[in-house]
Amino acid sequence: MSKDIDVKEISNALQASVKRLQRYVGFLFLISTLGIYSFLVFQIGSLSQAEPSDEDVAQQNTVKRLKADPDSIEKIKQLEDQNVGVQSLFEAARDNPFQD
Repeated sequence: MSKDIDVKEISNALQASVKRLQRYVGFLFLISTLGIYSFLVFQIGSLSQAEPSDEDVAQQNTVKRLKADPDSIEKIKQLEDQNVGVQSLFEAARDNPFQD
């Protein structure tokens, strides 16, 4: 019952099947590209319509306040009072924080 496997026969069979499939390489590439693109569009569509859970909303609504050391605040005020250029810089930043 044992059958001897000839490497040349396997090689010839593979070469023949590769030659048959070579005509369809462009078509297979196009189909696979369209399939991947369709999958991505479907995923983007489903994710864009997803609503956040109540836990996610509650987590986003919690705001952490920054705490500054009172000694640091006092030191900044002292330095601001000593330097006129810095004082005008702070005033300008308070008036319009998005100005260059």
